[in-house]
Amino acid sequence: MNNLIQPVDDHDLSYIEKEAELIKEAVGDDWCLIAVKVGNWNRDLSPWSAPAVFGNDDFGGHAGGTLQEILKLTGDAKKTYYIGGYSLAGLFSLWAAYNTDIFVGVAAASPSVWFPEFTSYMESNRIGCNSVYLSLGDKEEKTKNHVMRTVGDCIRSAYELLSQEGIDCILEWNSGNHFKDADIRTAKAFAWILNHSLNRR
Repeated sequence: MNNLIQPVDDHDLSYIEKEAELIKEAVGDDWCLIAVKVGNWNRDLSPWSAPAVFGNDDFGGHAGGTLQEILKLTGDAKKTYYIGGYSLAGLFSLWAAYNTDIFVGVAAASPSVWFPEFTSYMESNRIGCNSVYLSLGDKEEKTKNHVMRTVGDCIRSAYELLSQEGIDCILEWNSGNHFKDADIRTAKAFAWILNHSLNRR
């Protein structure tokens, strides 16, 4: 059985059933989607502390604790585990794969790779999975926010770094800004990573 682990908040849960239906349409039903509810998005999914990029909600750097809780769900050696998510959950999923080799693939849909120093972190470390799906909306880098508008260059750099490591990786561009079709984009990410990993076996 293939287990797809996805950190979620209340907004994600509002469309999780549609996301699951889209994954099933793409790859069949030989998988289980495990939605892990996150208490504080910016605190619990950020790999290290950083100042707020919008609003007053700083990034707390508690991703290590969240990963330890998620790893408790990966104890069955007969199962294959994937991790993925949208936005900051996509960034967390990438970071998690640099800190454990339990995940076969990462499905990072519109990940927040603009997060301070993250691409430098990728450059200095080696990921522990076989396959990575990356995506971004074609309007996401067209924003007035000086940090978030780096996301296009950052995801291009992330793709290049992973490709240079020999990781099976794709960078897919979707239509629209960051807030468009999160369910569809996340489903596409998980479907690609499942299909790609299964074809490698």
